[in-house]
Amino acid sequence: MNTKSYYSSYPKFHMAVDCIIFGFEEGGLSLLLQKRNFEPAMGEWSLMGGFVEEGESVDDAARRVLTNLTGLKDIYMRQVKAYGEVERDPGERVISAAYYALIDINKQDKELIKAHNAFWVKLDELPHLIFDHDQMVADALSVMREKALSKPTGINLLPEEFTLTQLQSLYEAILGEEIDKRNFRKRIAEMDYIEKTGHIDKLLSRRGAALYRLNPEKYSKDSKFKI
Repeated sequence: MNTKSYYSSYPKFHMAVDCIIFGFEEGGLSLLLQKRNFEPAMGEWSLMGGFVEEGESVDDAARRVLTNLTGLKDIYMRQVKAYGEVERDPGERVISAAYYALIDINKQDKELIKAHNAFWVKLDELPHLIFDHDQMVADALSVMREKALSKPTGINLLPEEFTLTQLQSLYEAILGEEIDKRNFRKRIAEMDYIEKTGHIDKLLSRRGAALYRLNPEKYSKDSKFKI
């Protein structure tokens, strides 16, 4: 059997990507959802996604979907896992690779979001999602929480400069539990890659709070972030 006939003897499936896009606002996590305007499941809530195009890698497909939706490039994203149950999509046999992404809501293109009929929904107010999207969100949260315990990945959800109160609120939202303030700030003080900017925030604090930032030059893949 030659190579061509070997491959042609097997069935072909659609390959898709689904993006679990997290943002941080009002002290809590939100998820970007789409109200579908096409079948199947028209009018129901779903994650944002699309099919992998000819000559495109799966990672590049996820980046394209994220950029087309938010207007942002170089978005932090990580693959969660692949989903391939036979009946997961009633339209066709579709295998989907799910990615979670973290974006600064303040930098999104609001017109693009609106054009895609997409909306930010608070994590504790999520509606039921189509197909296996609820499971994708649960799996993404599990992966993100595990990574957040060892890497400062959640900082992508904050403005470039942030207060320690904002940082603590973010991590409490990601982990779903309260963190001791004194212990949290002690740990942050031990991390040389989270540094003071010399600027003061007077919008969120009447007395003014010091602003911090992540120093990418000091941060490396080996850096630890233990809360």
